[in-house]
Amino acid sequence: PADLPELSEPQVLRHYTRLSQMCLGVDVAVDMTGTCTMKYSPKVNELVTRRPEMTELHPSQDPTTMQGLLKIVHRLASMVCKISGLDAATFQPAGGSQGIFANACIIRAYHLARGQGSQRDEIITTSFSHPADPAAASTAGYKVITLMPGPKGYATLDALEAVLSERTAGLMITNPEDTGLFNPQIDRFVERVHEVGGLCAYDQANANGLLGIARAGDIGFDLCQFNLHKTFSGPHSSNGQACAAICVSEELARFLPRPVVTFDGQQYGFEDPSESIGKVRGYLGNLQVVVKAYAWIRSLGADGLKVAAQTAVLNSNYMARRLSQTAGFELPYDPTIRRLEQVRYSLAPLKEETGIGGPEMKMRMIDFGQQHIFESHHPVLVPEPATIEPGESYSLDEIDEYLAVLEAVALEARADPKSAALGPYRSAQPRVDDVAQDDPDTWAMTWHARERKPTIAKD
Repeated sequence: PADLPELSEPQVLRHYTRLSQMCLGVDVAVDMTGTCTMKYSPKVNELVTRRPEMTELHPSQDPTTMQGLLKIVHRLASMVCKISGLDAATFQPAGGSQGIFANACIIRAYHLARGQGSQRDEIITTSFSHPADPAAASTAGYKVITLMPGPKGYATLDALEAVLSERTAGLMITNPEDTGLFNPQIDRFVERVHEVGGLCAYDQANANGLLGIARAGDIGFDLCQFNLHKTFSGPHSSNGQACAAICVSEELARFLPRPVVTFDGQQYGFEDPSESIGKVRGYLGNLQVVVKAYAWIRSLGADGLKVAAQTAVLNSNYMARRLSQTAGFELPYDPTIRRLEQVRYSLAPLKEETGIGGPEMKMRMIDFGQQHIFESHHPVLVPEPATIEPGESYSLDEIDEYLAVLEAVALEARADPKSAALGPYRSAQPRVDDVAQDDPDTWAMTWHARERKPTIAKD
């Protein structure tokens, strides 16, 4: 036998328990990472996907032998179609960005089918939409036009009018944007893009404040994307796999990735859409996330989804009211406009007064047992940004405790800036120098990649 070290079960248990005590995570502390919708993912849903009925399936087996799973996929597709107001759906993309890319490919396929593929080579987006929107459009071969925010924090209709033309392939936009601001002219945006022959894709990564309240199809969008691992409790981040739902109008259903799950009244099976863009992921995608999302929606029901959205918006606005009264925090653009499920604050006043901004604050929060705050996606247009999204899962006491930590660090920044700047002090791991992992010349995701980097000094 192999000469392996012998460890008892309690020794191993204590080891991993200690490791867990050295870390902050969603099961230890609240996580209000902005734009990420870090809601609670019920543990019972994890147990469901670990059942042998799920784990022992093989994606290549005959569909007649996995009717239960296909029934869940088909039913969830129907649910997200009702939630979005659109007509057909797939869960093949393995994440939000891949879902957005698939939408860009569907837009391209639509115009190619109409003989306008080479003419319509421009996609319009906005600066506060998720960066995956311009990135996906560019990857699909489009020239990207980015609208900058107007005086109220979102792009204006005049700015859109100035770039519309016969070259417009479509609009890919997040709304509410990553600032939490909802563009009230979104229906006019869609109308104008349609008038010049373009399609409109709704990036619904920030849909947690809209469930049961506003639907993409009702606004006029042709296609949209949800993140099941965010909005529908997948879970998100390093806690599990990702999965995006693509929803499209009846006219665009023929372009969906293949295959889609169908039901003939007696049996579930597969069908390839007539003008499919092909596959964007192997098999049907990450179906464990589909099952978790299905269980989450069934546990809440339609009314529960709306309550979840309303609670998320209420929690965010409660925090905004408190933090707008905290010296050092400010709401950028027009502070009288109510945000939805999240807010991108500016710590510029605190930075100017004390030298302490978002990077220092998020490190110091660790000493209080709170996870860091997310600053901003690129481009960074709000000075010293801090994006906070409480979601619907946390209690008032938990939100108050989180606010108390933010307020305490802001006070410390004025009383003792040096102390506030050098945290964390009580964490198992001291501050990590993240310059290297943010530098394209030095980052390396694998050891093989590291060895190929000429800029890394080798020992």
